[in-house]
Amino acid sequence: MSQNLPARTFGTFEGVFTPTILAILGVIMYLRMGWVVGNAGLLGALAIIAVAVIITACTGLSLSSIATNTRMEAGGPFAIIYRALGREVAGSIGVPLVFSQSLVVAMYVFGFREGWLWIFPEHPALLVDLLSFAFVCLISWISAGLAFRIQYVILTVIGLSILSIFFCPRTLLHPTSHFSLWGDFPGTSFWQVFAVFFPATTGIMVGANMSGELTNPRKSIPAGTLWAIGISSVVYFALAIWCAYTSSPSELLSNYTIMVDKALWQPIVVLGILGATFSSALSSYVGAPRILQAMGAKKLLPLGDWFSKTAPNGEPRNAMVATGTIGLLGLLVRDLNAIASLVTMFFLITYCTLNVIVLLESSLGLLSFRPTLRINRLIPLTGAVGCIFAMFIINPAFSLIATGLVLIIYVWLVASSVGGEENEIRSSFFEAIAAWIFVRMTVFDRDNPRTWKPNVLVPVENPDELADKKQFLLDLGRPEGSLRIIGLADENLHAEVLSPKIAVIGKTFRDSKLFTTWSTIDCKDYFHGVVTGLQALQSAFFRPNILVLSVPDVIERHKECLEVIYEARRARVGVLLLKEHSQPDPATAGSNGPEVINLWVRPDSSVNMHQSLNRGAMHLAILFTIQMTRAWQGRINLISAVRTAEEEAGAKEYLARIIEECRLPEPVSCVVLVGTLDECMARAPRSDMEVMGLQTKPDFEFIDKMTHICRSTSVFVLDSGRENALA
Repeated sequence: MSQNLPARTFGTFEGVFTPTILAILGVIMYLRMGWVVGNAGLLGALAIIAVAVIITACTGLSLSSIATNTRMEAGGPFAIIYRALGREVAGSIGVPLVFSQSLVVAMYVFGFREGWLWIFPEHPALLVDLLSFAFVCLISWISAGLAFRIQYVILTVIGLSILSIFFCPRTLLHPTSHFSLWGDFPGTSFWQVFAVFFPATTGIMVGANMSGELTNPRKSIPAGTLWAIGISSVVYFALAIWCAYTSSPSELLSNYTIMVDKALWQPIVVLGILGATFSSALSSYVGAPRILQAMGAKKLLPLGDWFSKTAPNGEPRNAMVATGTIGLLGLLVRDLNAIASLVTMFFLITYCTLNVIVLLESSLGLLSFRPTLRINRLIPLTGAVGCIFAMFIINPAFSLIATGLVLIIYVWLVASSVGGEENEIRSSFFEAIAAWIFVRMTVFDRDNPRTWKPNVLVPVENPDELADKKQFLLDLGRPEGSLRIIGLADENLHAEVLSPKIAVIGKTFRDSKLFTTWSTIDCKDYFHGVVTGLQALQSAFFRPNILVLSVPDVIERHKECLEVIYEARRARVGVLLLKEHSQPDPATAGSNGPEVINLWVRPDSSVNMHQSLNRGAMHLAILFTIQMTRAWQGRINLISAVRTAEEEAGAKEYLARIIEECRLPEPVSCVVLVGTLDECMARAPRSDMEVMGLQTKPDFEFIDKMTHICRSTSVFVLDSGRENALA
C-alpha cells in the first residue's frame, strides 16, 4: 500500500516574502503610476501612496502580531478569524474570500493577455486567456514548490525591469521642465485617483494563505509580510518621484506605457508587466484552494470532507478543482470590471476583521494574548478605520453589497449550525468581551427604565411545577428577557438529585430561545433559599427584576410567602404572585378569539400620571400586561371599579390618559364598572388573565375570591420601584 509523501514546507523568503511582494508589485505599478502622478502631482501622489501604505502596513502589523501569538493553522486569515471569532464569522468572510481569490486569478489573466497582445496583437484573445490560465493551473497542480521556483524567475525579471526604469541615462540626464508639485486633477479628484491606486497595495495576505505549509509560520509570516510591504513601499515612492522628474503631467496622463518608453531596455519592462500579472495569478491560485481546504476541514461547507482531502504530495487538489472552476467561469464572462470592485471589497473586509481582532484582544487584557510582536492599539484601530474608509471611497454601492453578502452567509451559518464544536474556540473570547463590558457597565445606572426588560427569577422546589409554568414564563421572558431558575434543595430532595432535573428543564427553556441559567441551593427551608438567591444575584449582570411566585396551596405556607415578598421588596425586586384557576371558564374570551387580559386600575387624578402609578404600584403591572399581550397577540381590557355613577366620567378620562401616556398596544378597551369591587369583578368581561396591583401585605382570602369569581388565572403584581411604564 502506497504511503503519502511528507508534505514540503516553505521558509520565509520562498513561502511568504516572494509571493507577497509579487502580489503587491503588479500591473498597476507599471501602467497607472504615471497616471496617478500626472493627475495628483508629486506631493499629491506621495500623499495617495502614503495613505494606501499606512492602511496596508497597519493590517500587515496586525497580521504579524496575531501570527506571533498563536499556532497558525492552515487557511491563513480564515484560520485566524476562526480561532478568534468562531465558525460563523470565519465562514461568512471565508466563503467570499475564496470566491474573490479565485476570480482575481481571471482578472490577472486578463491583464497578462493585454500585455501579450501588445507584443503579439494577431493572437486570439480567448486562446491567450485559456492557455495562460491552463499554464497557471498546471504549475499549481504539480506543486506549490514549482510555483514558487517559477516566481524566483519572475521576481528577477521584475527587479531588472525596475532597475531598467530607474537607471536609463537619457531620462536621468534630461529631466522634465514642467514639474508639478500638486496636480490639477483634470476630470477627477484626489479620492478617485486614490481608488484607482489602492488595489496596488493589496495582496499582503498571499504569504499568510500558505500558513499550513510554512516551516515556522510564527516567524515567517511577520518577517516575510513586513519586508514585502516595506520594500514595495519604497519602490512605489521612488517610482512616483521618477515619474515627476522625467515626464510632464500631460505625458503622464496620455501615455500609460511611459515607463516602457523611457526605460533603459524596453523588452525587460514588458516582460516585467507580463511577469507581474502572471505571478499574481499564480499566487492567488496557490492560496485560494488552501483557504477552501481549511474551511472544508472545519466542515463549514457542503462536501467539506471532499474539499479537505489532499494528494499524496500534500497538494489540496480537490479544492484546486473547485477554485479553478470558479476562475474558469470568470474567464468566460470575458469582462470582470463589473465585479472587480466587489472582489476588492471582500479583501478589505478581511483586512478590517483582522485589525478588529487585534484591537479587541489587546484592549481586553487577555492573558492568552502574548504576541512576541506587540503593537500599539492605535495601529489596528487605524487599519480598521482605514479599511472601512477605503471601501466606501472606492465604491460605496459595492461596499454595501459585499457587507450584505457577508451578513447573509453569517445568518445561514448560524441557522444551519454546520461545523459546530462542543467547546468552540471563540467562547473564551466572547466571554472576555462580556466581562469587559460588565466591568464598564457597573459604573453606569443599570436601572435605566428605557432599557428595562424582564429578568425573571423562579425558585423551584418541585421541577414538575416549573414544567407547568413553562409557557407562561416563555411568554413573559422572550425575546429579550432572561430566566434564572434556582433549585431549592433540602433534606427531602438533595441537591445531587434536584440539580440534574433543574438542568434538564432549564435546557428546554434555552432551546425555546429564552436565555436561561440555573443553579441549586442547599437550604433548610423555602424562605431562606429564596432570600439567599435574591441577595446573591443582586450583583449579577442580568440582575433579576421580577420574582415569580405561586400562591401557596396550603394556608400554613401563607406566612412564608409573605416573608419572601417582604424580602423581595427590600431587595427592590418586583413580584408576580400567580394564582391559577383549577377549573377555568370554557366561555372565556380567549377560547373564541384573541386572548384577553383584564388589567385592573384604581383611578387617581389628583396627581400627575407618574405619581399616580407610583401610588398604585402599577408600573410593573402595566409593563407585564404589555409584554403578555405582545406574546399572545391579544387585547387588553383596562378596567376600573368606582363606587358611584358620578365618578364614572373621571375614571374613563383617567383610563384614556393611561392608554395615551403608557402607549398601550391596540386593541385596548376602557371599561368602568359601578359598584363594589366584588360586584364589578362578577360583571367584568371574561378574560384569560386578570392582572391587579398587589398590596404590600397581600390578602390571600381576596386573591382566592377574585380567582373564583373571575374564573381565570389571576396575577397580582408588586412594583420594585425600578420600573417606569411611562418611559
